[in-house]
Amino acid sequence: MHDIVFLFDVDNTLLDNDRVRDELSEHLAENYGLAARDRYWEILRALLDELGYTDYLGALERYRLEAMHCPKLLLMSSWLVDYPFADRLYPHALDVIKHVQQWGPAVILSDGDAVFQPRKVDRSGLRRAVDDRVLIYVHKERELADVERFYPAAHYVLIDDKLRILTAVKQIWGARVTTVFPHQGQYALDPQIVAAYPPADIELARIGDLAACDRNWFLKEGNAL
Repeated sequence: MHDIVFLFDVDNTLLDNDRVRDELSEHLAENYGLAARDRYWEILRALLDELGYTDYLGALERYRLEAMHCPKLLLMSSWLVDYPFADRLYPHALDVIKHVQQWGPAVILSDGDAVFQPRKVDRSGLRRAVDDRVLIYVHKERELADVERFYPAAHYVLIDDKLRILTAVKQIWGARVTTVFPHQGQYALDPQIVAAYPPADIELARIGDLAACDRNWFLKEGNAL
């Protein structure tokens, strides 16, 4: 039983996933054409609705069935798998992980598929930064009992760019969790999405600001940086 455990989301929390998506979109347009790019995103959005998470490789597999006679398309998997995710970490993301671990273990808590998301965590250096403490689910807010089983703690700190997730976990864990909301990425910067949920316990302009927080800060509500 730890006194405190820090749970970090990945996409748009520690890693600039919006930039990855933009570069993927540019790559598709340049190498396969605008029609292929647009069709890929259509399939990706449909899979998100179906599965509950973004499945980049699954969308490629489905698109391949429509473009079976375009062998060049298979090169896209190499682009995804070999992408330099370490270059897309937000400034001071690794420093923040190191900073909080003086009070308790840091754990990656992410949603995603069983192949690409773990690959992203590995190639970005995040798995090594958290000493292999990585949990990836389809809907992580529904798996809190599993989180407690692996990493029991008196108190949790959840850092996530989605207020929807922070709100859902707060409703379940209550005072046992401090929710931290970095204003980064498309969801955190959408005023309509933000207005639909109550504020987090702690709000940050960027993930690097977490390095200015001390242990007591995480046990209070209504803080902002």
